[in-house]
Amino acid sequence: MTDTLQRADIQLIQRILPHRYPFLLVDRVEEIDGTARALGIKNVTMNEPHFQGHFPGTPIMPGVTIVEAMAQTAAVMVGVAMDLADKDLLIYFMAIDGCKFRRKVVPGDVLQMDVRTLRGKPGGKIWKFEGKATVDGEMAAEAQFTAMMDLEA
Repeated sequence: MTDTLQRADIQLIQRILPHRYPFLLVDRVEEIDGTARALGIKNVTMNEPHFQGHFPGTPIMPGVTIVEAMAQTAAVMVGVAMDLADKDLLIYFMAIDGCKFRRKVVPGDVLQMDVRTLRGKPGGKIWKFEGKATVDGEMAAEAQFTAMMDLEA
């Protein structure tokens, strides 16, 4: 880990990611260590639209949105490290491997997404990450995912 970790608040996140409500799934990134590692935060609230149908009376954050939150955290990490704010970065999933879900994520939880780069370098388009999402230190989900990062010309 470097001596100076960077951070990203919601304003910087929105300058890097193309996602907006209701699909912007990271509220802040508390620790960014270059392109090596990042720790993102998602405050899970009842007013999110997926809770209307997943499931009525028993709201549970869909697993795919947990994986998406990890991927968005990884994209913010790369965007901050490579100074890509306001550069029209688009990110596409290429693969999701070894995905496992361990606990429900419900309104009121604070989801922490710890992502690490397994493969990728500044200037490269293809990146592979591993992510672990936890609530109160308890594993909620984990996965490896590959993404293509594309800057529009």
